[in-house]
Amino acid sequence: MIFLKNILKTLCLLLLATGSVQAQLLNHEDTFTRQDSLRGSNGAGRSWWNVLQYDIQLHVDIESKTVSGYNDITYSVLSNSKAPLQLDLQEPMQIEKAEDRDTKSPIRFQREGNVFWLYIPRGTAGRKTRTIRVYFRGNPIVAKTPPWDGGWIFTKDAQGRPWVSTATQGIGASTWLPCKDYQADEPDRGITFTIHVPDSLAAVSNGRLTSKTSGQDGTTAWKWTVSQPINTYLITPYIGHYVNFNDTLQGEKGKLDIGYWVLDYNQEKATEHFKIVKPMLRCFEHWMGPYPFYEDSYKLVDAPHLGMEHQSGVAYGNKYLNGYLGKDRSATGWGDDWDFIIVHESGHEWFANNITTKDIADMWVHEAFTTYTETLFVQCRHGLKAANEYVIGQRKNIQNDTPIIGPYGINKEGSSDMYDKGASMIHIIRQLMNNDDKFRDLLRGLNRDFYHQTVTGKQIESYIIRKTGKPLQKVFDQYLRTTNIPVLTYTRSGGKVRYKWTNCVPGFNMPVQLAGGQWLSPREQYQEAPASILTDGALLASPNFYIRVAEAS
Repeated sequence: MIFLKNILKTLCLLLLATGSVQAQLLNHEDTFTRQDSLRGSNGAGRSWWNVLQYDIQLHVDIESKTVSGYNDITYSVLSNSKAPLQLDLQEPMQIEKAEDRDTKSPIRFQREGNVFWLYIPRGTAGRKTRTIRVYFRGNPIVAKTPPWDGGWIFTKDAQGRPWVSTATQGIGASTWLPCKDYQADEPDRGITFTIHVPDSLAAVSNGRLTSKTSGQDGTTAWKWTVSQPINTYLITPYIGHYVNFNDTLQGEKGKLDIGYWVLDYNQEKATEHFKIVKPMLRCFEHWMGPYPFYEDSYKLVDAPHLGMEHQSGVAYGNKYLNGYLGKDRSATGWGDDWDFIIVHESGHEWFANNITTKDIADMWVHEAFTTYTETLFVQCRHGLKAANEYVIGQRKNIQNDTPIIGPYGINKEGSSDMYDKGASMIHIIRQLMNNDDKFRDLLRGLNRDFYHQTVTGKQIESYIIRKTGKPLQKVFDQYLRTTNIPVLTYTRSGGKVRYKWTNCVPGFNMPVQLAGGQWLSPREQYQEAPASILTDGALLASPNFYIRVAEAS
């Protein structure tokens, strides 16, 4: 997911930094509703069934901004619950009818806000696998400022022709598609997605194009097939005057098909600008393991918004500029010679699309690691010193407004600090490991051992602690669950230096490397060392650690 940093913060937010750590530990004061809980939790209407496959037929009326079609939902029955089936579809979209595909019998349903309750006939209880067809129609929510304020995008290209897509992370695919819009349940067998558009337009989506059929009504049906699990927010149509060119990469799992779908007038510059893709993919495979979706290919697609990590069909809208819309977000110069959106959104194929969190409260797993893939790419391109400078430069974007982990069970993410502060936390863990071969093994292990899985943030924390053999829990607590930057506080007396951690969670015990290369193991109580650890009369930490150093008065 891409993001826009707001650098103007109120004095009230700044005051948070002076509060106690205890008060800041995941102190969320928002008020949430039943609709929030229905959307964000694995409630009674969701827990008894597991999605196996979606087979979607979609008709798009661009002039009226109307979508219609049906979704064949194949699912397995996990328990004999008597609860109705919860299906998500946001207002003002409507379900027209629902039916059991095996018996052809209608299914009664009732609406509650953005949820439809389907009352599956009890006579079908013996079947462990079922398919229902749900017909839908309506005017979906139109995005105000995509991709941050998401929904459908009905716009025009530079030549005044129709250009349509979606960006639904956070707000959800249920803005248009009746589905189980819950991040923890991906269709195990993938999806088919057939998009019916006027003959003059192309329709692109995730996965591979498996058929293209002209109809009698002046439309063409473009059928795309995704063979791997995919999260609903990643399913998207791209509709416009697209042309296609292709390439291949000999990667770690063999031949990877690479496709580029761009607006016709962008083909020439895309051919040159997208040359970054193959070295990027080689870099990412080196650090994180094989690209996770060889079966479904890798694609970049021109999008009418800045960008999004749509699985095997990455949305690209950075205007064919290097940096982030032409600017280096790190302000170090190391982000000036590569396209931020291509690198960041492609990094999500490993962290977000391969490893997906069950609850967006834990979205730091997606964004911290993916932001760090930018650092890895800088290292592949310019070396370790440049990579260190890049991630350090990103810290200017950190706000320390609210904790990175959000409240669970109500579909709400935490602070946008999950990007740059999260990347700094990953960088600290790399320093504490002090062995880049083992750090690389850690990243590859995560993508191997959680391959195509949904996870909790605690699972990832526990995995890293176990694999590194480091006592990192207090590091996670400090950087994910508070807004406080730990302070290495010290005093000088004669030939001695006394030092300790302050502004930290109880029990914080993170080792730290000094500017001169020595390592200290501060605690919350003062410890003593010879004054030789000082540099030019001051205690200086390595800039690779996101901390503050202060001499006590």
